[in-house]
Amino acid sequence: MSLKHQFELLAAYNQWMNSTLYEAAGQLSAAELAKDRGAFFGSVLGTLNHILVGDILWLKRFATDPASLDALRPVAELQAPTRLDQTLHDDLGCLAEQRIWLDRLIINWIAGLSDKDLGGLLSYRNTKGVPANKRYSSLILHFFNHQTHHRGQVSALLSQAGVGIGVTDLLALIPEETPA
Repeated sequence: MSLKHQFELLAAYNQWMNSTLYEAAGQLSAAELAKDRGAFFGSVLGTLNHILVGDILWLKRFATDPASLDALRPVAELQAPTRLDQTLHDDLGCLAEQRIWLDRLIINWIAGLSDKDLGGLLSYRNTKGVPANKRYSSLILHFFNHQTHHRGQVSALLSQAGVGIGVTDLLALIPEETPA
């Protein structure tokens, strides 16, 4: 399986898990969603906002690469979040709408990348303005890993609130294959 196919799998997993988490989070009241549960971003809602903030920041960086500009133009046109703990939406419904939109965009962006694109470098500045030049494919891997890390936190917060989310393993999306 090529690197591109691996990223397509991660994009599909990202969409599936976000849908699963938002459906589970929808079982909580607004007060329960916003309740500080001692997590790094405080609440379920705070952590879901952080994931969206991180995705937007990274996608805006990826959009500076000519290979990604067309697919990511809608994100490039968004106002950049100013803090990693910024609340983009204090309502789960509005947050979910942007999440669904962004997940579709991510799937289409990854589908449009070539192996050549993945082999290049991306020059960007982090949130503190520090310049970096890193392998594009490694940054995409970080992008998906960051989402998984924080979705794990949300999963734990939901569990603490009495809401189960079921299977979360990437294995659930890996297709069965016939041995050669």
